[in-house]
Amino acid sequence: MSDFDDVSVVVLAGGRGTRLQGLFPHLPKPMIPVAGRPFLFWLTRWIAKHGPTHFVYSTGHLASSIEEWVADGSMPDIAREYCREDVPLGTGGGLMNCIDVCRDWVMVANGDSLVMRGIDGLLEVKDRGADGGLLGVEVPDTSRYGSLEVDENEMLTGFNEKEPGEGLINGGVYLFRKDLLLREVGQGPKSIEYEMLPRLLSGGANLSVINAGSAPFIDIGTPETVLKAEVFIQDFCQG
Repeated sequence: MSDFDDVSVVVLAGGRGTRLQGLFPHLPKPMIPVAGRPFLFWLTRWIAKHGPTHFVYSTGHLASSIEEWVADGSMPDIAREYCREDVPLGTGGGLMNCIDVCRDWVMVANGDSLVMRGIDGLLEVKDRGADGGLLGVEVPDTSRYGSLEVDENEMLTGFNEKEPGEGLINGGVYLFRKDLLLREVGQGPKSIEYEMLPRLLSGGANLSVINAGSAPFIDIGTPETVLKAEVFIQDFCQG
C-alpha cells in the first residue's frame, strides 16, 4: 500500500470554455490538444508523478469526449473514472457530485490549469493533523483575484477583497478530508472559492496554505494562453 492509496484526485472538467468555442467547437476545454496530447493528459500525469493514482473527472459540457478518453486505456498505471453533471454545478457542485466514489482524502484541481510547484507540500498536509489545505501563488498584483489571509502558522484565516499590491492568491488546487466535505449539505450548484471555503472556515476547519511562491502556472482559458501552453508543456512536462 502506498502513502497515497487514501487519496482521490477530482479534476473539475465540466465548464463550457466559451472563449474558446470558436477555435474548438467540438471539444471541452480540458481536451484541447497541447503538445500532441489533450491538456488533461499533462495535468493528470503531472499530479500522478507526486503519488496519487486514483483520478475522478467531473464532466459536463461535451462530456463524452472526456469520458471516452478516461476509458481508452492510455494511462494504465492510473485508475480513472468520471462522474457526469446533468446541469452546470459550478466548482463546488461538481466536486460534491463526485464525492461518493472518492477515498478518505480528496485533492481537487481545475481541468484547464496547471501549477508546477507545491503538490508535494499539499499532499503532506494529510500527515499534519489539518483538515485540508490549498496552494497559494505569489503574484505582483492581486487586484484581479483577491488575496489569501494567512496566520503565522500558515493557516488560512480569511480572504481579502480585490486590491492592488503583491500578495498570495488562491492557486485553485486543494486537499480536503472527505469527512470534512461530507458536512456540505444539499446538492446543486455551488462554488468552492466563494461558498464552500468560507463556510468551512467559519465552521472551524483547519486549512493549511502551501506557499508555492511565484510558481510556473498556465491556464488555457483564452486563445492566447492556449498558444503559450504549447511552449509551457514542452518546457515543464515533457520528458
